[in-house]
Amino acid sequence: MGAASLNGLVFRFAREDGGIGAVTSSVSGVEARLKALMLRGLDGDSAAQRDLLSALSGYLRAYFARRLGRDASDIEDLVQETLLAVHLKRASYDRAQPFTPWAYGVARYKLLDHYRRIGSRAEAPLEDAGALFAADDSAPREARRDLGRLLDGLPERQRNLVRDVKITGLSIEEASQRSGMSASAVKVSIHRAVQAMARRARDEDR
Repeated sequence: MGAASLNGLVFRFAREDGGIGAVTSSVSGVEARLKALMLRGLDGDSAAQRDLLSALSGYLRAYFARRLGRDASDIEDLVQETLLAVHLKRASYDRAQPFTPWAYGVARYKLLDHYRRIGSRAEAPLEDAGALFAADDSAPREARRDLGRLLDGLPERQRNLVRDVKITGLSIEEASQRSGMSASAVKVSIHRAVQAMARRARDEDR
């Protein structure tokens, strides 16, 4: 797990996974969330556009891995090519239509283009959007396991604060009341804890 994304990983688990728990597999829920981001991006919200591409990257990586094998060297290139295509072609998206089939179409075209480039006779059958947005929780499950291990390396008080604020979603004030620490001390402790986790993650990646 990359150290630079550690803090974002904690927030992503809290926001999307309801804490360190199961990843939702509802394509309809994915459709609502991603379409909302797409529409906001089309309206000029650059942060929503970044969030959309970030969310898509995980689905794309799993989709291409299922088609090419998890150890295929071209997966990351395909992910980046598809994200670029989504960004460049976004003006062609019909707001009245679902987003996930449109995104799936872009991904499938990139996969077919990849097969042509390498001279493969493999096929990419036309499927529904679930082919791209089907649940594939191996990466999140591994990341949760890594996160739990890094949390276990913290002193108990810091570990509890990180879980309360970053995962459970308590406010600084609520965590302050629960821990008996001042709000400023809670902020400092959490900051130091995340830095310590990041250092450990960096050391393990070397």
